[in-house]
Amino acid sequence: MYELIQVTENCYYIESPAKIGIVKLNENDVILIDSGNDKDAAKKVKKILEINNWCLKSIFNTHSNADHIGGNKYLQTQTNCKIYAPGIENDFTRHTILEPAFLYGGYPPKELMHKFLFAQESDSEYLTDNVLPDGFEIIPLPGHFFDMVGFRTPDNVVFLADCLSNKNTLDKYKISFIYDVESYLATLENLKSMTATLFIPAHAQPSKDICELADCNIKTVNEIADKIVGICTEPICFENILKALFDEYELTLTFEQYALAGSTVKSYLTYLKNKNRIKSVFNDNMLLWCKI
Repeated sequence: MYELIQVTENCYYIESPAKIGIVKLNENDVILIDSGNDKDAAKKVKKILEINNWCLKSIFNTHSNADHIGGNKYLQTQTNCKIYAPGIENDFTRHTILEPAFLYGGYPPKELMHKFLFAQESDSEYLTDNVLPDGFEIIPLPGHFFDMVGFRTPDNVVFLADCLSNKNTLDKYKISFIYDVESYLATLENLKSMTATLFIPAHAQPSKDICELADCNIKTVNEIADKIVGICTEPICFENILKALFDEYELTLTFEQYALAGSTVKSYLTYLKNKNRIKSVFNDNMLLWCKI
């Protein structure tokens, strides 16, 4: 873990729970793509930079989930580097209480106020084309989170953030976090037509061809959507839908899973309602969902 792996002349990644990209701008200066999940991860990144005599100029965050921005604060304090994040992700990066509050749908309980959901705040700026180093391209990847993006480097390596889960994760957890299901499916379809020297997803192995993995993720999303429709044969409340899914997949509900999977299931309900596969009704002051 935290091994530096070179993939092209100027492009590297650090093997970590959420892969961190390093791209050389010249012999001395580098940029990071994401920063890891906490101060300890950032210290390991800093050590790698020091061993290679690299100067960190900027961190480009793909999105604002805590496991991607958790190292921002430490690295910025230590190196005075710039930090950039796209759109709403920049607001979440500057005000990190927004992530657990959004996931819970209210003021978050202490069970959600930990480093995996609540990173330290950092002084980030909005990501725009004019702050990118020469030869870099921003790739919009909506769906997983609000304004998530990937990056294509000058040597045609594409960092894909969280738009793909590996097969083992899908088999084990099934309900991967998704904010906007329709946009997420569109992103996965778009990925299948992309080409690159190498694709580097944050939570899957790098590959020259990601079509098979994209199809695997699409299949899982459609499977969950179908299961939710099947659960809604009679009017049923959200809590019981969530329970039925966890029972079906033999998963155990915790406060963290209630927030992450619960938010995702609500996004599925919106998606299915917009597709006219289910409808919402209010009965005896309860919001219920039912197959059309």
